[in-house]
Amino acid sequence: MSQVTADIESEARVPIRMGMVGGGEGAFIGEVHRLAARLDGKIELVCGAFSRDAENTKRTGAGLGLDASRCYSDFEAMMQAEAALPADQRMQFVSIVTPNHVHFPVAKAALEAGFHVLSDKPATLNLKEAKALQKIVEKTGLNYGLTHTYLGYPLVSVAKHIVNTGGIGQVRKVFVEYIQGWLATEVENKQADWRTDPSKSGGSGCMGDIGTHAHNLAEFVTGKRMTHVAADLSIFVDSRRLDDDGSALFRMEDGVKGTLSASQICVGQENSLSIRVYGEMGGLIWNQEEPNTLLRTYADRPTEIIRSAQGYLPVSAQEGFRTPPGHPEGYLEAFANVYLDFANSLKSDTPVTTGIEGGVRGMAFVEALLKSSSKNSKWVEIKS
Repeated sequence: MSQVTADIESEARVPIRMGMVGGGEGAFIGEVHRLAARLDGKIELVCGAFSRDAENTKRTGAGLGLDASRCYSDFEAMMQAEAALPADQRMQFVSIVTPNHVHFPVAKAALEAGFHVLSDKPATLNLKEAKALQKIVEKTGLNYGLTHTYLGYPLVSVAKHIVNTGGIGQVRKVFVEYIQGWLATEVENKQADWRTDPSKSGGSGCMGDIGTHAHNLAEFVTGKRMTHVAADLSIFVDSRRLDDDGSALFRMEDGVKGTLSASQICVGQENSLSIRVYGEMGGLIWNQEEPNTLLRTYADRPTEIIRSAQGYLPVSAQEGFRTPPGHPEGYLEAFANVYLDFANSLKSDTPVTTGIEGGVRGMAFVEALLKSSSKNSKWVEIKS
């Protein structure tokens, strides 16, 4: 082995250094991100501004075994201090795990300080911010990714592969829904408080939170952009200021049509994200609560059951599995695949699965829904 080859392989084994904004003690999603980031050993958390409460940040950092000097009082201080460190010590990218209204200022500060960004979705509070962020990403040339977790499930990629290779023929119809029940009544906790607050969540509640996942999944699997929506958004809990339920008819490129539903008031439902795609010759059915099974339907023979980690799956899907067939993998592994995708993009300078363009499209989708619903479900173009 040449010295150059040895140096390249050695560099490839060095974990990428990550900083985190948000995710302090008492937060749910921060620890999920940290678990996902470290699952494959390719990313190391080295610093953070975990909370606006300095004591919370100190406790969180201590619990994670971080140097106290790299647990910062706010994200501005973190960007400045990390940028001043030697290149082989400073963080290389920032993971943003805050409520929506903080996504843009943190991403902007990180990119302008020279750091790559991986952000929780949605990209920003509104479409105006998303377009402004897109310009910053393009100007800096740095990597930007969104954690659309459900694209990390390998069988979702298998479904996309089948569509792309003509396995179901020309796509005609798409049904996608994301149904939960946790906000069926008034809920008082940290998660509910900010997700139902327009100043922190944005113009939409349910659709902005989980409807964007359904939108992203439909576009990813079909490879088609959603072009128009006719939406009906509702508030069922009287005290609530943002939608907790919604449905939309949608049109996609090449004449594809579909329906999208998202709700957080369906009593007894946990986290039911599902998609059905039908083409000229067959269909595909996948449900996030049973992620290790993909159903493929035909016109002239029985439905086919495709299972995780099997040898007959394409190589691109095999890389997303960590255990043999019959050993179910789920949400954390899918989340880890999103981090793995981002790490690989930094190592090889390749595009991430969902970048800033997807972030802008997600916000344009939400804006179109709100406009349509306010106009008695009039058809509205998604302008991104």
